[in-house]
Amino acid sequence: MTTTTAALTAPERPAVQRTGRLHGLTWTLLRVHRSALWFWLLYVVVTAGLILWTYGPGANAAMDELARSGCGADGTPNLGCDTLGTLGARWDSGVVLGSLLIFFAPFLIAAWAGASLIGRELEDGTAQLAWTQSVSPARWLAAKIAVPAVLITAGMLLLTLLHRMMWAATAELRQDSYHWYDAQIFEPNGTLATAYALAGLALGVLAGMVARRSLPGLGVGVVAIGIAVQQFQSLRPHLWPAETRKSAVGFEDTVSMWVGKGSYTSTGARIPDLFCDDRAACIARNDVAGVYLDYHPASHFWPLQLVETGILLALTAVAVVIAFALLKRRTGASA
Repeated sequence: MTTTTAALTAPERPAVQRTGRLHGLTWTLLRVHRSALWFWLLYVVVTAGLILWTYGPGANAAMDELARSGCGADGTPNLGCDTLGTLGARWDSGVVLGSLLIFFAPFLIAAWAGASLIGRELEDGTAQLAWTQSVSPARWLAAKIAVPAVLITAGMLLLTLLHRMMWAATAELRQDSYHWYDAQIFEPNGTLATAYALAGLALGVLAGMVARRSLPGLGVGVVAIGIAVQQFQSLRPHLWPAETRKSAVGFEDTVSMWVGKGSYTSTGARIPDLFCDDRAACIARNDVAGVYLDYHPASHFWPLQLVETGILLALTAVAVVIAFALLKRRTGASA
């Protein structure tokens, strides 16, 4: 049979039709963890809705209540203006809950990643079954990290933008209840919300790889991100050079992040705050010239945010590298 005859008699293969559906590891991952996907979408929608309520209807109702009470009408608020009314308290609860939902998202992500995303599949043998097919261990782990990371980043960036919008528009209602440096406000208002969420994912994945079981992976993941949050909150005031103020009489309360305070001598040497007040003998004996305060003004918000974000992303990258190294050691596969 000639080539021409073979070509004429060979059955014609149907053309491959491309569709818009996802295929391969991404599609499989979304199907297996569709409950987690729907939960995350619901979590973002509910949190966004709550923040938008505090930005719009909640804030408007609280401001109307404040106006009806006469607070600030003549520039001299009465004593009743020191606390919010019923509608103001409801708005205040919305601010607290919306901020906390963003703040605690990394803990939920770490728990899910350690338990369901990695730990359960290693425990049940689902991962090993996938490795015997056309999926290499490295590709399997890469998909496990990359797909959730994209969805987490998109959700957290949206919530951060909404939270910043709400924060900027409700300064009159906040009074002295919240400050820019409070952890539950500082983190949702900038890049740290996304950075902590990605760190939670990476630490949860690493916890699942180490534990290889769902419940231990959940516990280790939550503890790991909890330690990271606690340590970074303690380290935060020292991530950027603080400004210093000196005074001979002390300082009025100021809305700033305090780093340290004490007394200083006539030579400029710093000593612990002696609380001499106006006792001349104490001041003379210790050569106290005044008191100092190291602090971060509101203008340091972004420098502190970006430095901490960079360190967190570096920690996230290290956790991912360790997870891949651990996988390679156990499977002997590199691709």
